[in-house]
Parts: sequence; structure tokens; C-alpha cells
Amino acid sequence: MESGKAYWRNDRWIIIPDRQPNLEHIETLNGGQIDGVPVVYDMEDRRKARPRQRALFFALLGDIHNWSGEPTEWLKEYFYTRYTIKTAGNEISLADDTKNTVSDAVKLIDDVVDFVFEFGVPVKEGYVLLPRNENYFQYECIKHRQCLVCGQHADIDHIDELGAGRNRTHMDHTKFRLAALCRVHHSERHKIGTQKFCQIHHLTNIGIKVDAETLKRIGVQGHYGKSD
Repeated sequence: MESGKAYWRNDRWIIIPDRQPNLEHIETLNGGQIDGVPVVYDMEDRRKARPRQRALFFALLGDIHNWSGEPTEWLKEYFYTRYTIKTAGNEISLADDTKNTVSDAVKLIDDVVDFVFEFGVPVKEGYVLLPRNENYFQYECIKHRQCLVCGQHADIDHIDELGAGRNRTHMDHTKFRLAALCRVHHSERHKIGTQKFCQIHHLTNIGIKVDAETLKRIGVQGHYGKSD
């Protein structure tokens, strides 16, 4: 993989490689063209994996241990190995002297979160540390109809106001921010307001937009265009 630097100039990215590319090879790949050819790039993350991410990872492993009986050390190596397989050979460690980044840790923890939702693992130790403010976790809660706050079965709550008297089955719900909240927390948010609700439950934001395919799969009826 080639490396380089990216610059933001005049409302566009300019990517300058560290070494001169092989122009003949580029022409061969792109029918003789060397301008406007497609590239794939990735922004380097120089942030070291954080202690909070380590705490969350091991709290979730504790919950999986309580559910499955598998030793925590075995579970750690299991998810480390899954990470290596999914990243085509990259290794990870969340030890204090880790060289892995915040982005690496996010990939690892997202995989554990996937496992928790896929197998219905009861989460107690890790729940207070789960990244509720991240779109990924909010999406998983919606997809599995699991309350963002307590983990119980959830309704799909519209964070953006719909307006009185509108027929929900005729609406495109992809245009609204949604959240998965159980009946208790759904009622609480409407009663005290979103801002206070977020303060009480330590959320910096709540609600994401969700694709039509997911909404149809979980039974949210609406008008989603030509694919209906």
C-alpha cells in the first residue's frame, strides 16, 4: 500500500503520494488515462487505544463469560484472533503498552458488540460503558429492537417530531432520526424532553437515520419509494 499526505484546498482533497507513482502502470490500468483515475485511500489514525476502550472490552468479555462459562482469557484470544482474520493478518492488543490505535480498538469492540447482539448475551457489566453515543451501537439497538438505555425490548421512537395527525404508514421514516427505547424510557423522553433525558442517561446525542431495508426488516411500515 502506498503512503502519502492529504491536503484540504479550495473545498477539495488533494492527495500527494510520498513517491512518484509509475505512470505507465497507471495508464495500463486505466485505458491510457492518468487524470481523474480512481484511488482508494485510508486516513491514518495516530491516537493510541484508550483505557476506556480496554475497560469496555474486558467488561463485555466478563458478560460473555457469565453467559457462556468460557474463561475470560480464552475469550480475549478468541476475539483477538477474529480481529486478525477480519483484517487480513493485522494483530491487536489492548495492553497498556499497545501500539494499536483508537480505530483498531473500535473495530475490535464492534465485533464483540456484534457477537453480543447475535447470540443475545445478557450485558450487565459492560452496559454502562457501551458507546451509546456512537451511531454503530444505536443502529444495532434499532436493528434488534433493544432499548438504548436498559437493553429491554424496544419501540422505535422518532426523535424528530412527525407533526400531529400524520399517517405513519405513508411516511418515509429514513428521513427522520430514530432511537430504540423501551416503553418506560420512551415515555420518559417525551415527558421530560430530549435534552434532559440525555443528561440523565449520560448521552451526548440520541437518534440516527436508518436505511429502508433495515426498517422494513424490523416491521416499521412506511412509504419508502419505488422499492415498496
